[in-house]
Order: sequence, then structure tokens, then C-alpha cells
Amino acid sequence: MSVDSRAVKESGKAPGSAPKRRPTIRDVAAAAGVSRGTVSRVINGGHWVSPDALAAVNEAIRSTGYSANQHARSLVTGRSNSVAFMLTEPQHLLFEDPNFSILLRGAAHELAKREIPLLLMLAGTPEERRRIASYVAAGHVDGVLLISSHQGNPMVAELLKHQIPTVACGVPLGYEGKVGYVAADDRAGARTMTQHLLDTGRTRVATITGPLDTPGGTLRLAGYQDALGEAYDESLVAYGDYSRESGRLAMGDLLGRRPDIDAVFVASDLMAAGALVALQSAGRRVPQDIAVGGFDDSGVAAALHPALTTMRQPFERISAEMVRLLLEVMDGEAPAAMTLQTSLVVRDSA
Repeated sequence: MSVDSRAVKESGKAPGSAPKRRPTIRDVAAAAGVSRGTVSRVINGGHWVSPDALAAVNEAIRSTGYSANQHARSLVTGRSNSVAFMLTEPQHLLFEDPNFSILLRGAAHELAKREIPLLLMLAGTPEERRRIASYVAAGHVDGVLLISSHQGNPMVAELLKHQIPTVACGVPLGYEGKVGYVAADDRAGARTMTQHLLDTGRTRVATITGPLDTPGGTLRLAGYQDALGEAYDESLVAYGDYSRESGRLAMGDLLGRRPDIDAVFVASDLMAAGALVALQSAGRRVPQDIAVGGFDDSGVAAALHPALTTMRQPFERISAEMVRLLLEVMDGEAPAAMTLQTSLVVRDSA
């Protein structure tokens, strides 16, 4: 057998034969029985296309195996066809706090349905913010999902200055009328949890807040105050930063100042995990001596001992609605806001 014939047998192709041609818009148009202009409009969002033509083009894309040349498409549309998931917290919290990974996974899933890549950006330090502001301003992303923005965060002003479509997770304090957002009803959720602790017969209910420059920090404290009314006592309040260690330290502080407390509402499950460690170290039984309630139900709660009573945030829906609202802003619509209800999950700790 000659070398050439052996090559044909092994490869299935004659020597020098051209590789299979990549399907083009022309091929899709021919398969769908529509014009190339119609195919282009479908690829770029489906505007001004009839339902029948849209269905025919999508089926033709599937049958031909067509895949858009994103670089060429970007040159035509002026878009990068990517979205940023921007976390404005220290890097370690991305791995420590499960809320962020749940939101990241949900957003990536929703964008994947539309074949839009999601870029993770960490902007927790001034240097990170400087680099990311330059990157975003250069047009490398079409929009930003802003996660955990603190009041006065310079990234919000940068995004607005460069007119980058943005949707925040939680109320963007100071920018409520300028930036769209999706939030859980923090105030109502905190009120429900505090009332639940009171309804179990507890009379000295303390709280560990989140950072007071965040919407969760301020609104959950307000909900706690709502439930207590005139019985609100500032000596029953300690402050955390949503980290496990801050919950441990704040719980120790409360026990030192008010050893008579019989319940505590902790403004995040991760801080509640730290609070449980402090209570165990102090020899306090949960819930017999002190009932503990959290906020999030992100997966940490059910794994704690005892299992944590908490307020469930609808994280999957939050991320899906954030993507939906962001795509609307990217298409030129005005920023919109949405507040979603939380729900009480009763377990062993309260």
C-alpha cells in the first residue's frame, strides 16, 4: 500500500482535500427560506422578525450547525457580547460566603441560555477597582451585575460615568433612582424573624447586624427595630461584617454586655455560624438557653449544629431577574427595580 493510499484510509480524506467549510449566514438563510438580513436580525436579538421567520431561522441554525463569529459580530454591533459579575468585597468572601457562589452560578446559567459569557470581576480594593474601571470603560463588557455594593462605593459612580448598563443585587444606597436592582425584602424578613423569636416566648432578643453601609445591614436592623417597637434597646445590638469571625466576636461582645439575653437574630447565616461557636464556648445551649435565628438559607444553615432557623432568600430568582433586567437596560430600556419576598424556615435553633 502506498503512503498516499494509507493516508486516505486513516483520515477518510484524500491528500490535500479542503477541511469542511464552516456554515455561513448565507447557508442559514437558504435553509430557512429567508433573506440574509432576516437571519442577521435574529442573531442580533430577534427584533422586527415574525414568529414564523424566527422559528425557521433558529431551526436552520440548529440543522446547519451555524455559530456566529463573535469577533466579526462585535465589530458590527459595537458590543462585546459578555457581561461582568462584579463583586465589590474582599476576595476571600467569594469562597467563604456561599451567597456569592449561588448568585454567580445562577447568573451564569441564565446568560448561558442566551449564549452570553459571564466574566467574574473582583473589585474589593482600590487597585482592583482602578483596573476594572479602565477595563469596563474600554467596552470589554456590555453590562455589569453588581454584587454587594457598599454605600459610597466609587465603582457605582464609575459605571454611571461611562454609561455601562448595570443592575445591582440589593438596593444601591444613594443610587436608587439611577441603577436598577433586584433585592430581597430585608426589612420585612428581619421583622418576621424577630417576631418569630418573640413568639417562642423570648423576651430579651438581641441582634448582630451586617455592615451598616449596605442595604442588608441597615434594612435588617430596621426590621428588627420594627418588631421590638418601644422595647428596642441599643445595648442588645452588636455589629458584624457578614463574615463568620465577625459573628463569633459580636456574639462574645453581646454575652459580655448582656449575659441575660435569651435570643439573637443574626443578619446572615455565616455570622450565625460564628455566633454558635461563641455560644458553645461560653457553655450556652441552643435553643434551650439562647435561641438563634439567621438570614439567607444559602446551604450553611441546614448544615449547622443545631440546624439554623433562618429567613430564606430566593437566590435563584434573584439572579434570574437581575439578568433579565440587565438585558433590558442593555437594549435601551430604563432601569427597573424589583423586591422579592423572603420566607421563614424553622429548624432546631429557634
